[in-house]
Amino acid sequence: MVLFHDVFDAAQKNGLVIPSASSVVRTAKCSSAATSVAAPIEFGSSQFYAMCALGGSLSCGLTHFAITPLDIVKCRIQVNKEKYGSMVQGFKVTIAEDGVRGLARGWAPTFIGYSAQGLGKFGFYEVFKNIYSLSLGEENAYIWRTSIYLAASASAEFFADIFLAPMEAVKVRMQTSPTAPTTLRACAPMIYKQEGLTGFFKGLPPLWTRQIPYTMMKFTCFEKTVELLYQYVVPKPRAQCSKSEQLAVTFTAGYIAGVFCAVVSHPPDVLVSKLNQDSNASVGSLVKQLGFKGLWGGLGPRIIMVGTLTALQWFIYDSFKVAMNLPRPPPPQMPESLKKKLGIPGTTEVAPVAEKVAAPEKNAKCEKPGKVDKKQEKKEKKEKKAKKSEEAV
Repeated sequence: MVLFHDVFDAAQKNGLVIPSASSVVRTAKCSSAATSVAAPIEFGSSQFYAMCALGGSLSCGLTHFAITPLDIVKCRIQVNKEKYGSMVQGFKVTIAEDGVRGLARGWAPTFIGYSAQGLGKFGFYEVFKNIYSLSLGEENAYIWRTSIYLAASASAEFFADIFLAPMEAVKVRMQTSPTAPTTLRACAPMIYKQEGLTGFFKGLPPLWTRQIPYTMMKFTCFEKTVELLYQYVVPKPRAQCSKSEQLAVTFTAGYIAGVFCAVVSHPPDVLVSKLNQDSNASVGSLVKQLGFKGLWGGLGPRIIMVGTLTALQWFIYDSFKVAMNLPRPPPPQMPESLKKKLGIPGTTEVAPVAEKVAAPEKNAKCEKPGKVDKKQEKKEKKEKKAKKSEEAV
């Protein structure tokens, strides 16, 4: 760099019209350690929501991609219980017919579809949770926090499923239909040619009935479980826990939430698999055909799959937020203003309402006005009788 500066300076001194070295050569400016640290991302900012969406995309895309073999067997048990039977039998039949490579069938639409869904699920959840909390105010947001979790997760999943539906249709067709192409680039055009755009979204209503209850349970159960774990199980406050300890709590709460999710969303999951397998089927006809018992086929494998899946998703999502230094608010605490209103011990002031309620207990017993009047009348009568008796004497 010094050589370039010397050459240009010498040329300019000799009368040559040459641009200065600084205008041609860019010099690097090294900032100090203090200025090189990026400013923290503000909670509730657009950048915060974008990073949460990216973390959700990674958590859902990677986990669903990793369990593709389990998903294939689960879907095939749902659509052909007689042939594939149990989980072990399903793996044996699949490997015997398609080889080990067959267990990866549908990985591309799985990864793409669930990455898009995770983007909407986690990103919109953070958005809606913040919007609903701010609209209610601090005190009501704490009192109605469970309702906020339910409403925010349902709102987010509504949009997330629209992102997922096309790839879910392709995935299930590839995994369950013997005549379907085995690649995304061949199967997607086939569905479009045979059924048009409707073919990609006909499973959306049952997808909503499966995923919205699933996500409501996933987020609400997770949030409440984390709150209870820190309150009753973890022996120290969250602020005193290390990052690894906090992530262990996240994984545990995620697995517990996943078990409940699997049970709540299983019958619609069976219907989605059946609908995408048969282009002529309808929800009503499938419910009649399967019956109550048939709607619960493959529940065991799905509990294992969804429990592990949900735990890993929360773990990856929370790890991403830690790695990106994103704000991670602690479990909700009762606002001081609400504590004062309720007269909870430990607050600096006693609520006026509590003082008014407690006042009668400290003072002497108050008597009703009616009783006071009657006693006064009795006294007056006694006094009159006493005067009459004195006068008679």
